[in-house]
Amino acid sequence: IGQEILEEIKKNNEPVIFVSGHFNNFELMAMHIEKSGIDLASIYRPLNNKFLNPIMENIRKNYICKKQIQKGISGTKELLREFKNGTSIALMIDQRVSQGIRSLLFKNEAFTTTIPAQFVRKFNCKIVPIYIERKSNENFMLEVMQPINFDNGKTIENITLTLNQLLEKMIVRNPHQWIWSHDRWK
Repeated sequence: IGQEILEEIKKNNEPVIFVSGHFNNFELMAMHIEKSGIDLASIYRPLNNKFLNPIMENIRKNYICKKQIQKGISGTKELLREFKNGTSIALMIDQRVSQGIRSLLFKNEAFTTTIPAQFVRKFNCKIVPIYIERKSNENFMLEVMQPINFDNGKTIENITLTLNQLLEKMIVRNPHQWIWSHDRWK
């Protein structure tokens, strides 16, 4: 659903920030965006298993999204460089972060990334929510939602809260499809 939105983003050739959460087979979202012809970089957190991580990184770069950027300070700098060069960014806003702000998520404060909000404030870019849901064993429904334009008066905190509220709606839509085992409210 919303393939025409991806086509419009591709046609306009202006980078956007795609946001989502860890829903079902979340890797398929970045794969579909890239296969739709959009230059994309995806943020990832390395796996804790040091033996499995290189294998997973290789799979991600070869089959999911060529530009994989590791979460962290150096990754944020690379993200900024890619965005300035016209690359759209995909990131999961449900990640627990050590640097961010406390923003409400399901009525409890949770440390939340401010990267999308910072990019909105700096570049006046659009945020494009995207959602995936498993329909059967091997069938998925992917929905690209209407881009969000924030006005200049919105603060980092306002934008971040709005995105958390959007994430809540995605989770409530089909809670058992949200793959999250970490304490998000730590």
